[in-house]
Amino acid sequence: MSVATVSRALRGLDRVNEATRERVLAAAAALHYVASPSASSLASGRTGVVGVAVPFGDRWFFATVLSSIARRVRAQGYQVMLLDLEQQGQHEDRLPLTSDMLAKRLDGIITVNIAVTGAEIALIDRLGIPLVSVGTRVPGRPVVRIDDAAAARLATEHVVGLGHTKIGYVGRVPPQATGLTTPAHRFEAFTQVLSEHRIPLRSTWVLDSDWTMDDAFRDATALLRRTQRPTALVVGSDEMAFGVMNAARRLGIQVPHDLSVVGIDDHPFSDVLDLSTVRQDVVGQGLAAADLLLPMLRGRRQDPALEQVEPIRLIERGSTYPAV
Repeated sequence: MSVATVSRALRGLDRVNEATRERVLAAAAALHYVASPSASSLASGRTGVVGVAVPFGDRWFFATVLSSIARRVRAQGYQVMLLDLEQQGQHEDRLPLTSDMLAKRLDGIITVNIAVTGAEIALIDRLGIPLVSVGTRVPGRPVVRIDDAAAARLATEHVVGLGHTKIGYVGRVPPQATGLTTPAHRFEAFTQVLSEHRIPLRSTWVLDSDWTMDDAFRDATALLRRTQRPTALVVGSDEMAFGVMNAARRLGIQVPHDLSVVGIDDHPFSDVLDLSTVRQDVVGQGLAAADLLLPMLRGRRQDPALEQVEPIRLIERGSTYPAV
């Protein structure tokens, strides 16, 4: 057979009859033939790789989204490349998306809670790489997200409904950080609920924790040692809430009778640790983003204004209790 016929048969293209295709595939199997990915990508201009850009590669939310994306795209013959943009120093600017990262390496990209800059968008457009975002919207691209303000509102209304008026917050976006829309939207909604119920916002009860258990543990320990302390804490993420609960335990403060704690996420440990929280489907967001990107990899256009907002709901557990 000609080289062209064999190539078309191995790639599953048209203009090869089934009998010929079966002979080619049988010969390839007998010879243990595997096509060179680099040679194939040079010939086709396609790499079969989807990039997933995250600000923190070692945190639960981002790892879970990455895993679900990988599961979905693998089923369609693609592999995933992690683009971990975390910088070493706390609150430093993240690493930028560059031509070296993207050019001739990726067929598409999914950004996860990344505030993509104008220069990065121009680069992606120049390279012709389709993009879908999760969480933080990229202008002119489809996005899968939850309503972060609604999630914080649910959490805050929950403790207000239990009669709490001494309410603090953990996880306000730090002043040094830029482009972090999720913390900003959640804290803004928290302040709005307090204002609507005429509950004073005490700045000393608002913690700029860095969205990790360790950071929240340290900051909450300092807050809970004070004579004047809140009876309820709304926490921007479950991982920070775990740190808060541990701080209370070490100080002999009983959760929930002395301190109610409510988080956002429904982390896998939240049920085990009996944390009241607002549930979001993190796996579902990764799958949905992959489902939006896959047709784009085949040349189909998506509505650039598409916003797929995933549902949330309050999960009441044992970490919240009526105000005494």
